[in-house]
Amino acid sequence: MSSTYGENLKLSIFGQSHGPAIGMTLDGIPAGLPVDFEKLQQFLNRRAPGQNDWSTPRKEEDCPEFLGGVLDGFTCGAPIAAVIYNKNTRSGDYDNLKNCPRPGHADYTAQIKYGGFQDAAGGGHFSGRLTAPLCIAGGLCKQWLEELGIRIGAHILEIHNVADDNFDFLNPQLDAIATDFPVLNQKRGEEMRLHIQDARKKGDSVGGLIQCAITGLPDGIGEPMFGGVESRISQILYGIPAVKALWFGSGIEASQMFGSQFNDDYQVIDGKVITATNHNGGILGGITTGMPVLFCAAIKPTPSISKPQQTVNLKTGENTTLEVQGRHDPCIVPRAVPVVEAAAAIAIYDMILGNTQTDRRK
Repeated sequence: MSSTYGENLKLSIFGQSHGPAIGMTLDGIPAGLPVDFEKLQQFLNRRAPGQNDWSTPRKEEDCPEFLGGVLDGFTCGAPIAAVIYNKNTRSGDYDNLKNCPRPGHADYTAQIKYGGFQDAAGGGHFSGRLTAPLCIAGGLCKQWLEELGIRIGAHILEIHNVADDNFDFLNPQLDAIATDFPVLNQKRGEEMRLHIQDARKKGDSVGGLIQCAITGLPDGIGEPMFGGVESRISQILYGIPAVKALWFGSGIEASQMFGSQFNDDYQVIDGKVITATNHNGGILGGITTGMPVLFCAAIKPTPSISKPQQTVNLKTGENTTLEVQGRHDPCIVPRAVPVVEAAAAIAIYDMILGNTQTDRRK
């Protein structure tokens, strides 16, 4: 099923952008794991809308209500279920989108797939609003990974050709990421904000790049072929509606390098095998090397813009012009940073569970 992810854990996401609620169920989680609700809420607040001048004016508290799976601050072994109630919806802004699909959005493909029965308000279940329950699951997985010494952090690498500093591939500086606007270089962050504000004033939008690092992962996690770390992370990352490309380590730059430049030489330091460089992003043959795992996600510009765009009226079969109404982000990249972290956490924790189960059988 397309709304379910995982092999050792099972994550299901449900709801629509303007429906009564959105939520998730997370099954296969061991009993006895601690849950810090305050820490989880802080993580969800990073994605929540309506908090600053670079996001949509739609305000939602995004405070989850847990229906099961957690008891007295610990997982109890039952499936974890949580919902977020939608409170600030204006569905009338979307009345014309079933017949006049937005360029760059899933309106047209949803109409073809579901024959007009889909929920068009706010994009229905194609909306980025569904990344909120993804962050509930990912926020929990991040906590459990941190208990194992595994940390995940991401920052905005680029917005509209304004680039932040890169992570150090051997020692990603996760603690250096700014908390209000997630960049390493705050001067570049200010330039990015200006570009976002300029796009908003023009009724337009901009996209960008998000770079994510995972530290503390032991070697030997993952499987060859279709069970590789890249495959498992990519599957869930492409469930984020705006992601259009992914690469690991040096990515496409590898195609422009000699093998002598790209290969990560091995060395022993303090009895541990490490690599002198990390162009492969901590993964070889789909399996972790023990070095930091690094990847980058390309995020498209928000498709809902107020500038006139050419579309068609599916009811009349005529060409027409569309000016999108409603409340939309001029740039979704800053709010997508915790979503990328959440998706990576779910994928990694799923693989950790599988590795643990394998070890127990030995």
